[in-house]
Amino acid sequence: PALCIFEYIYFARPDSLLKGRFVHQIRRRLGERAAREHPVAADLIVGVPDSATAHAIGYAQAAGIPFGEGLIKNRYIGRTFIQPNDRLRRMGVAIKFNPLPEALCGKRVVLVDDSIVRGNTSGPIVALLRRAGASQVHMRVASPPIRYPCFMGVDMATREELIAARMSVAEIARHLGVDSLGYLSLEGLLEAVGPERGGYCTACFTGEYPVPVSDELGKGIFEPE
Repeated sequence: PALCIFEYIYFARPDSLLKGRFVHQIRRRLGERAAREHPVAADLIVGVPDSATAHAIGYAQAAGIPFGEGLIKNRYIGRTFIQPNDRLRRMGVAIKFNPLPEALCGKRVVLVDDSIVRGNTSGPIVALLRRAGASQVHMRVASPPIRYPCFMGVDMATREELIAARMSVAEIARHLGVDSLGYLSLEGLLEAVGPERGGYCTACFTGEYPVPVSDELGKGIFEPE
């Protein structure tokens, strides 16, 4: 069966060994590849903690730009992506992150994230960095645009909720309030992860599903009752 490639990007613990590959190492390679595909002049690389820390370290190393803590995470808040609705996700961002003005003030910042699903957490994070004094905020995403829903149980069940299904990259950049936005290519993702005997499910990026599906289905259609 095809392996969900999102395990390497986001879901798996960074200290996991998955199919013989260290997840943390894969994520650093994703960041390195994103830096090669989307270079930008900057002073500081900041990862969205904690899910994009490894990606950001890889980006910083490949770009030759310092990696630093610009956001401090409240350790008692769970992952905002898997909150059940937009209101709770936005509330989660508001209490989940605190910026460090002394690290950000006057700096051209590259914010690295593992992915953008709905875009409702990225915008508030960008606003936090600007309020803390960042002179520029560029965003780099260590995965391709998510344009198609998942019917295998992941909480992105309809195209309407996916920002990349509704907007171009330039439109997303304006919506998030960033100076520039760059996504890792699918080719870059597959190169960084490496080959897998059973292949990968990349349906959320390509719309090519490993089993026949319909857009009318929900995310739980293949889950056991």
